[in-house]
Amino acid sequence: MVGTEGIHNRTDFDLKRHQEFSGKNLQYFEESTKEKFIPYIIETSAGCDRTLLCILADAFVEDTANERIVLKLAPFIAPIQVAIMPLTKKDGLPEIADDITKKLKSLYSVTQDDSGSIGKRYRRQDEVGTPFCITIDYDTKADNTVTIRERDSMEQKRIPIDQIKSYIEPVLRYPID
Repeated sequence: MVGTEGIHNRTDFDLKRHQEFSGKNLQYFEESTKEKFIPYIIETSAGCDRTLLCILADAFVEDTANERIVLKLAPFIAPIQVAIMPLTKKDGLPEIADDITKKLKSLYSVTQDDSGSIGKRYRRQDEVGTPFCITIDYDTKADNTVTIRERDSMEQKRIPIDQIKSYIEPVLRYPID
């Protein structure tokens, strides 16, 4: 990260002006040299906005090999951690998506995304930094499994619905060490 803190040498300008308009003596007496002077002021600023800008700039990636833009935020700070995506808006797939969402939303930041093609949904979630996308398809109805896609590697795995939490938990947990 570059330039997260602003450091400004204000010289003795601020204290001289304050002394001029307040009428108070703001000189410092240095005992060892028996000199009086107005000290210089070094002003620093490192706020939340600068820190957030650095985090976002560092996380923004243009993945030209895969023709996508990715916000590679650390998973535990991603604004959306899991996107639940039923392949269609019919045939019971949205209801399965609702059930999975209900189970996960008390633990993670979860959204449901059902508009557009699955590829466009993946790209949309990449752009906002969502670490995991879970797709509910017709096989889900048959074998109770989902496809889970990881943002950074784009790797897709088929896992049972009851193993979703144990699969994503190690990645979404705040790193203690």
